[in-house]
Amino acid sequence: MKVQLTRRLVGGALAAAALLGLGLYGTARYAGNRPDPSCTVSAATLSRLGPLARGEVAAFQVAGRAAPAPALRFNAPDGARLALSDFGGKAVLLNLWATWCEPCKREMPALDRLQAEFGGPGFEVVAVNIDTRDLERPGAWLQQAGITSLARYADPEAKIFQELRAAGLAEGLPTTLLLGSDGCLLGRLSGWAEWASAEGRALVSAARP
Repeated sequence: MKVQLTRRLVGGALAAAALLGLGLYGTARYAGNRPDPSCTVSAATLSRLGPLARGEVAAFQVAGRAAPAPALRFNAPDGARLALSDFGGKAVLLNLWATWCEPCKREMPALDRLQAEFGGPGFEVVAVNIDTRDLERPGAWLQQAGITSLARYADPEAKIFQELRAAGLAEGLPTTLLLGSDGCLLGRLSGWAEWASAEGRALVSAARP
């Protein structure tokens, strides 16, 4: 009788523990998927992006949830330090490129056209060069290639790439991130794309405020 009672008590305790564990796990999971309060604009945008990742931008990976982008820093054209957060209020297409990266150079004219068409108070293509040697070369190449609409942002120490790679957001070059006007990550694309295509413009248009 005592043995049966003990077994019942142990079984009940285990069942309660299991239910408690499931409850805690379920709560944690729900909280983990809940949009960040600072990303309400991007959270509303995410649902529109899935069907737009097709054609020339089919490799675009829509973010699973809206969350603030990493706190990245790089140089402005005049050499002043900028933070990604300085672009608040704009949707941003952040592109990392280098002159030794042929796919990067292949997509620069499309990024230039996209900036010429959409650049303004609500959107900017932020193309950050990460050449670490011969720092005059990127500007010379842009001029030679006829790239006139993109501002010449740079990170000559390439820290921005290392930070994105550590966050699981970069594997190689080129790497492009799309951010909402609240500074939150909407998705990314690894490799080059024809950003000025109809599909690229549609994707960007959905992100603009």
